[in-house]
Amino acid sequence: MTQAMTTKISPAGAGTGAMQAAQDNAVGSQYLTFALAHEQYGVDILRVQEIKGWTPVTHIPNAPAYLKGVLNLRGTIVPIVDLRMRFSLEEIEYTPTTVVIVLSLVADGRERTFGIVVDAVSDVLNIHTADIRPKPDFGTAVDADFISGLATVGDSMVMLLDIDRLLRPDEINAIASVSE
Repeated sequence: MTQAMTTKISPAGAGTGAMQAAQDNAVGSQYLTFALAHEQYGVDILRVQEIKGWTPVTHIPNAPAYLKGVLNLRGTIVPIVDLRMRFSLEEIEYTPTTVVIVLSLVADGRERTFGIVVDAVSDVLNIHTADIRPKPDFGTAVDADFISGLATVGDSMVMLLDIDRLLRPDEINAIASVSE
């Protein structure tokens, strides 16, 4: 993807209710996969609003280090989280493949929009529910609540993220106060 490219996501079946959810659970779901520090992650495609090439953001004073700033997306102020920094990974310079994935998060009964900066978008995969394995139990040493499961695709493993648990409630409230 180039810096000027933006992709609007409108997945088939979005918003069709409980009937669609039951069918998805029986058959599987689609996940947008992306690279981050040589690992593959996936998010439910129904939570993705769009994919946007990296553009500079407006920095917010006293914000957590992983909050890169905010972006004006067609009149909506969208907080941007650097997922490398959120996961305590090595910080790198952004490249032409660096993108922002704009997601819809549900917290405290409210829908919120935020973006995550990732190294590159990979693919959209159909993953059957039976092919998703539970995350390993790391005990209390590692906070992996944001991982909903693991799927093997070819020779690689994809960590499936639970967007609603990606940020703690206090972090969500801090980020929401920035965008409101």
